[in-house]
Amino acid sequence: MDQYGKIAVWMNNAGVMPQSTFIEGRVEDWNRMIDVNLRGVLNGIAAALPIMRKQASGHFINTSSVAGHATHPGGGVYSATKAGVLMISEALRQEEAQAQSNVRVTVVSPGAINTELVNSITDPNVKKGTAQYYDQVAISPDQIAKSIAFAINAPESASINEIVIRPSKQA
Repeated sequence: MDQYGKIAVWMNNAGVMPQSTFIEGRVEDWNRMIDVNLRGVLNGIAAALPIMRKQASGHFINTSSVAGHATHPGGGVYSATKAGVLMISEALRQEEAQAQSNVRVTVVSPGAINTELVNSITDPNVKKGTAQYYDQVAISPDQIAKSIAFAINAPESASINEIVIRPSKQA
């Protein structure tokens, strides 16, 4: 705050995806996903919201996933954390709209992107299969960034609440 004076945009973008089936019982992986994917967003909101309220402006960008909209075997906990980000974001959006705080909230739900996320998969077979799939269809982080910039640069009276973006080749 001393250097820049205000928070214009706060992006909650951390995520891990150590996918596994429930029968495997990888509780430590599940707890890590909950800590990073959900608590990380909540901690970011707790840090930035009071400042945004005080300055009467700001924009949260919270990263969910297309997996927050639909799941698959082995992805239940990851999908649950990303669906949680959707709900947290919508609740925050509604609260700030009611408060007329001029704080906007956008949740971004990307599909397959060329990032380090695949490296957080702990099951070697799932990791290999996911990496091969991403090699075929994933889009660049730059394409996601352009979508986020669009939401940030929308008129202050407009709020782009959700962006779902996936590669054209992703089913």
